[in-house]
Amino acid sequence: MSNTRRMNNNSRGNQKSYSNDNKERKQKSKKRKVLKVILIIVVVLVVIIAAIATAGFTYIYSMLGKMDQEEIDLNAISIDETVADELSNYRNIALFGIDSRADDYGRGNRSDCIIIASINKKTNAVKLVSVYRDTYLLLTGRNLDKVTHAYSYGGPELAVSTLNANLDLNIEEYVTVNFDAVVDAVDALGGIVMPVTSEEVKYINTYIDENNRVTGHNSSHITTAGTYNLDGVQALAYSRIRYTSGGDYKRTERMRDVLEAMLKKAKTLSVSELINFVNIMLPKISTNISSTDIIGLAPTLMNIDISESNGWPEETQGSMISGVYYGVPVNLEDNVAKLHEELFDQADYTCSETVQNISNQIISKTGIK
Repeated sequence: MSNTRRMNNNSRGNQKSYSNDNKERKQKSKKRKVLKVILIIVVVLVVIIAAIATAGFTYIYSMLGKMDQEEIDLNAISIDETVADELSNYRNIALFGIDSRADDYGRGNRSDCIIIASINKKTNAVKLVSVYRDTYLLLTGRNLDKVTHAYSYGGPELAVSTLNANLDLNIEEYVTVNFDAVVDAVDALGGIVMPVTSEEVKYINTYIDENNRVTGHNSSHITTAGTYNLDGVQALAYSRIRYTSGGDYKRTERMRDVLEAMLKKAKTLSVSELINFVNIMLPKISTNISSTDIIGLAPTLMNIDISESNGWPEETQGSMISGVYYGVPVNLEDNVAKLHEELFDQADYTCSETVQNISNQIISKTGIK
């Protein structure tokens, strides 16, 4: 799967491609050799595993109990029987970053970040794919809409069900973190060092003001380009910038850069600082994965080696529908087939009847083939 999101904007009848930088991004990916993920979740898991290595099992188990545990109805998450059988060797987990500014993880919160973490049970290899928030999909039991709205309308259950139905997946587990987690995590680390360009300075302060308002912080503005030790509010503001060249792709790149800086800083923490960091983060996580299962994932995650994090759909076309912008998969069947080849080595994958029907609905609605 290409690292480039090929997106054509036809809202005014013209098309614009962002695929020209594909080779450059691939080369950059190979050189950096870092964890390229979007959600703060991965930072938390890495830190938890490190803590397990330095603290007692009982103590870590009690710490994990601070997470918000929310069950979902496994009979209502749209797993096709054939898909379940074909993917039985893969444990797929949905990771959500929501726009809640409080300890609220349910309906009403859009999932601004969506990642599928796929673990090969035989090899323990881990692959991550981020699903673009504006992707036009069929929300289970509802209408065609942006995938980000699934979480808002039905919490993690509807979000997981929508991913399963539209992408032919077998997801039963999820992990959710809200925006507050990023602010508190970076502050707990003592800030992160990030370069800010002159183009980014134009937009970052608007986000800083908004983050200050909703979090009660009083972080300062950034007035000139340069390298800064960003606090939590500033780091979150930096990661949310989406109006510079590169659009949403560049925004997800900034999120990855913030995460990488956090991972780098976390490695410098002492045991006591590490435990303090975990204690701050865990209450801001909601999941249906038990503490025992999380600890059971430790051997796999301790050896995690992720060289790439791809975006999905691989090819979309921007479209205005009833005055709203959507990223329309071109087409859903092809994009799902490419996803299965990338994640599960299923060459020439034939999509389920459900995906074929949804794909036809999208084509009928948008005229985009």
